[in-house]
Amino acid sequence: MIRIGIDPIIFSAGPITLRWYGVFVALAIAFIVWWAVRGAKRIGLSNDAIYGAAAWAIPMGLIFARVFHIVDQLDYYILNPGALLGFEGLAVFGGIVGGAFGIWVYSRIKKFPFGPFADMIAPGAIAGQAIGRLACTINGCCYGTTTDVPWAFIYTNPNTMAPIGVPTHPTVVYELLFDLAVFGLLWKLRGKLAPAGSLFAIYILTYSVGRFFLTFLRQGDIFAGGFLEAQIVSVVAVAAVLPFLLIRTRRARPEGPAGKGPAITT
Repeated sequence: MIRIGIDPIIFSAGPITLRWYGVFVALAIAFIVWWAVRGAKRIGLSNDAIYGAAAWAIPMGLIFARVFHIVDQLDYYILNPGALLGFEGLAVFGGIVGGAFGIWVYSRIKKFPFGPFADMIAPGAIAGQAIGRLACTINGCCYGTTTDVPWAFIYTNPNTMAPIGVPTHPTVVYELLFDLAVFGLLWKLRGKLAPAGSLFAIYILTYSVGRFFLTFLRQGDIFAGGFLEAQIVSVVAVAAVLPFLLIRTRRARPEGPAGKGPAITT
């Protein structure tokens, strides 16, 4: 089995604590912004527009990620209200929802289409999530159910958030690898889907399906109906996105040569 003894805390001085979690989350955000700047010209936007969108997306993403986490662990925060402050617990789905909402609001203010922007940023977003899972690997959060598989993680550092000395499924690594697979899919589909927004929808759909099943190996509190919060959100996301893909992409197919029906562009 794989033993992880890395201290999640880089340094601590009084009330100030710097964790590897925060460092990798910052790197993930920086990577997504870099990705957006890199793709800005392709969709006719300036770098200033990207930075403006980031100024909305980053705080909204962090706030939503925090809220989703608090709702998921509500019993703990009711007993420990002082822990509500800070960003030591973040939920990926909340970050996706909040970030997308922030960009959408900014696109309404600046009058640019949201769909092309969302499609452009989708591969970078899932790659950023993979970077974020490195943070979880060191932090010990998001650990899996107990197991005896030879690749199980055993955390040994007293500052870890995982149970010390207990072999668990490395669910964060499973998701990291899945994120990279989704990135490969989105990269291959770039520029091949219509209408605008379809690639972003594929990103949400594939990630939600994968997250639903991977969460069965994740330790956590039951949220509703025997499922964890991430699984409930996954089902809602699929239910919202799948009709969009089925209806909008069907309407976006241009007519082919006379007598031969519609030409498939996807």
